[in-house]
Amino acid sequence: MLTSLALIFLLGLLLGSIFQKLRLPALLGMILTGILLSPHGFNMLDDSLLVIASDLRQLALVIILTRAGLSLNINDLKKVGRPAILMCFVPACFEIIGIVIFAPHIMGVTILEAAIIGSVVAAVSPAVIVPRMLRLMEEGYGKKHGIPQLILAGASVDDVFVIVLFSSFTSLATGGEINMVNFLKIPVSIVLGILVGILIGMFLSCFFKKFHMRDSVKLLILLSFSFLLIELESLLKSYVPISGLIAIMTLAITIYRTYEVLAKRLSARYNRLWVAAEVLLFVLVGATVDLKYVYSAGFAAILLVVIALLFRMVGVLFCLVQTKLTKKERVFCMIAYTPKATVQAAIGAVPLSMGLACGNKVLTVAVLAILITAPFGAIMIDSFYKKLCEKEEVE
Repeated sequence: MLTSLALIFLLGLLLGSIFQKLRLPALLGMILTGILLSPHGFNMLDDSLLVIASDLRQLALVIILTRAGLSLNINDLKKVGRPAILMCFVPACFEIIGIVIFAPHIMGVTILEAAIIGSVVAAVSPAVIVPRMLRLMEEGYGKKHGIPQLILAGASVDDVFVIVLFSSFTSLATGGEINMVNFLKIPVSIVLGILVGILIGMFLSCFFKKFHMRDSVKLLILLSFSFLLIELESLLKSYVPISGLIAIMTLAITIYRTYEVLAKRLSARYNRLWVAAEVLLFVLVGATVDLKYVYSAGFAAILLVVIALLFRMVGVLFCLVQTKLTKKERVFCMIAYTPKATVQAAIGAVPLSMGLACGNKVLTVAVLAILITAPFGAIMIDSFYKKLCEKEEVE
């Protein structure tokens, strides 16, 4: 496993820096590293590492979402208002509807199978979006209308909504039925995640104020509580739905609200952790990509991903109706909300493992969604945020 980790970091950093010199996002080099090292490539990753790959990807997500929470001023989020709520589910719904309309004609699947494909593809990637929105916040772009906060809030909830839909559709495909209780779990898991995050955040804030310790120790304590929240979500899944990732982000936001000086110091330390976590995350995402599905996909699957993106953009535009955002800022939000990666890597192969007839097609579209939208979204955000968003001086 140690050799595999060494290859991941060395080759990931090398290809990432090469892509940066070509003025392309480093994550492209990291995804390529994963493809090359994966069992579908040169098979240079240890099996024991691949077994825990999903846990390692989640670890990286925990780091970047905590980093986001430690920088997110809730007052800026309040200014955004209604659009922030709509962004949590409307663009995903538009995307799923688009796939349900076109996939039966393009790929020859049933409406239910199209809904499964849509629920896999529709989840946006916090791993791609969050670091870029943090950069906008640090540089002061989009501050006036709270654009980074708007996209951060939507990206953190969007995944919860889509995964519940995915579970419902796959249950229906295996002979079950769509249970309305599953849909009630969406608001319950979000609200409970927020409440638990606030309580633990307040406790940690008081604890850190009362007991003096090094910031590195505080970071370890905060990380440990974050891991426990993920485990809590897993343990309570059958009884009470709770979103661990939303709880983690809320925990960090609460520390920012109650102990801002510490939040800024911890944020800087998390920023350093992200250097390693980013490489690990995107290399392991790349390791899930089997290029044989891309080769067999044909034009139909590519067309479907493009259509899904267009529907998502229309959904984002719908969320921004009657807001103060300029036309350029609305265009930026539309392109910034397109990247897919982590959720598609996590659940893309599930229908195939369940023995569903559409399993291969779902996995093919999931792989293509990663390869098309992650680079597209990252490149477009990096290239146009200065041109499309107004800049204000950061205090």
